[in-house]
Amino acid sequence: MNRSVRKVRRLAAWLLVAVALLTPLGAVAHPALWMVRDADTTIYLFGTVHLLPDNTPWHYPALDQALARSDALVVEITDDSPANVAALVLRLGMDPTHPLSSLLSAGDYHRLERAARLAGLPGVGALDAMRPWLAALTIAMAPLAKAGLDPQQGVDHLLRAEMTRAGKPVRALETAEEQIRFLADMPSALQLDMLRQTLHETDASKLEFKELVEAWDKGDVEAIARLENSLMKRETPALYQRLLVTRNATWAGKIRAMLDTPGTVFIAVGAAHLAGPDSVQAQLHKLGVDATRVDTP
Repeated sequence: MNRSVRKVRRLAAWLLVAVALLTPLGAVAHPALWMVRDADTTIYLFGTVHLLPDNTPWHYPALDQALARSDALVVEITDDSPANVAALVLRLGMDPTHPLSSLLSAGDYHRLERAARLAGLPGVGALDAMRPWLAALTIAMAPLAKAGLDPQQGVDHLLRAEMTRAGKPVRALETAEEQIRFLADMPSALQLDMLRQTLHETDASKLEFKELVEAWDKGDVEAIARLENSLMKRETPALYQRLLVTRNATWAGKIRAMLDTPGTVFIAVGAAHLAGPDSVQAQLHKLGVDATRVDTP
């Protein structure tokens, strides 16, 4: 395998994590869990972080009981093999005919060079042929990769492995291509806004990630909404609408339809989707379905 292919596959392993990172009460000392039910169907909703430091404990009795009771697991995507995502990255994320050096102002390109250096990338040339959305995600995730965090240790991957070992099916709400296209199909101006915002936040990314994991671990949904959702809504409202509001509404419709089939399902999605005024729970409420916080077995 040549070096360029290896680079793309390493990037692919991080790409969908970044899409997802884009993404309670302090008295509750564990990650938040909700439940939706009717007469013959129970659906659990669990917010995850797609990156997690090694040996971070996150299981607790109510969560383990919910997993044991569930007949199936539903996550955001399942077709996220490095080979599949790498092919999507090459097709949807690269544009050497319109390099970033031709799209950014001199000041923003200088910030891009600095961000590449701080992230430990081989140089700005590694980013120049990328479309703005992909460059933004690469910059955002590189410091976390440099710190040794592994997407394969993310909560969603660990849950998938756990349920597969238990012989239970794992299904998806989206495909990898659908998820990537939420970014790749954005107008160029919105992609550039996303990249500029990322460049301005480079120095804070590792600290914000640490705060996010701490909030998730405590089940502090208000803090998750503040860290993940509020800034995006304020700085790039079109991106917020595209990545969170639209997807949450679509997922709520799918979850409402799941109530028509008897059984128990465990749904695990990025914690940002279960926080804030436009959360999946809020979208379910619009459909006449209420979610209840599960804090005890």
